[in-house]
Amino acid sequence: MTREERLLAAVIDAVDTLVDDFDLIDFLHTLCDRCVELLDVSAVGVMLEDPGGELQLIAASDEHTRLLEIFALQHDEGPCVECHRSGILRLNIDLTSPAETGTFPVFAARGRESGFVTTHALPMRLRDTVIGALNLFDTRRQNLSPADARVAQALADVATIAILQHRTAAHANQQRAQMHAALKSRIAIEQAKGILAERWSVSVDDAFDALRRHARSHRLGLTLVCRQLIDGQLATNAIDRP
Repeated sequence: MTREERLLAAVIDAVDTLVDDFDLIDFLHTLCDRCVELLDVSAVGVMLEDPGGELQLIAASDEHTRLLEIFALQHDEGPCVECHRSGILRLNIDLTSPAETGTFPVFAARGRESGFVTTHALPMRLRDTVIGALNLFDTRRQNLSPADARVAQALADVATIAILQHRTAAHANQQRAQMHAALKSRIAIEQAKGILAERWSVSVDDAFDALRRHARSHRLGLTLVCRQLIDGQLATNAIDRP
């Protein structure tokens, strides 16, 4: 599949948010995958604003990134946190540079411990409305080209429009319910990942990939599959091992 075809697939994923059974978690994890593929970065994280205006981690491309983004929220610092507040993108941040990481030194140190040396933060924004931020990480000292930066912001914009479109189509209390359900889904997904990783003695990332493949091959929601595993309705041996 060419780069243009993968970019078109990302747009088609966004159009799918118009259906009734839209799965926000799966959509944003797919966004992470598209960013890794299209932008040649090592990892991606997505944070969204909850109804109270607080940032929440909703999706990440791997376990190391998920833990790093949670760390950023716990310490209320990092490029993604700042990007959400200002609505301004920051590209090619050198995590080894004190000058570039002066406002988030603790996060920068944790990022380096996780193996990352470069990061980028892009606002998920439509006009004056900022609903979150997209964080890109790289283990290499490698800048985004101007073309890649435009693609990255385009992906963030498409995701933002998709989420806002879905919210607009629903009542205000359904918006709150969507975010509440997404947070509950995240908990169920983390539990299911842990259960499968322990039973199989594999990494959390491998367990998560297996759960996503099972959900897609059976045309089931990712959250539903995870809850079935937790409740004992889905046997471990029914899932293809990585």
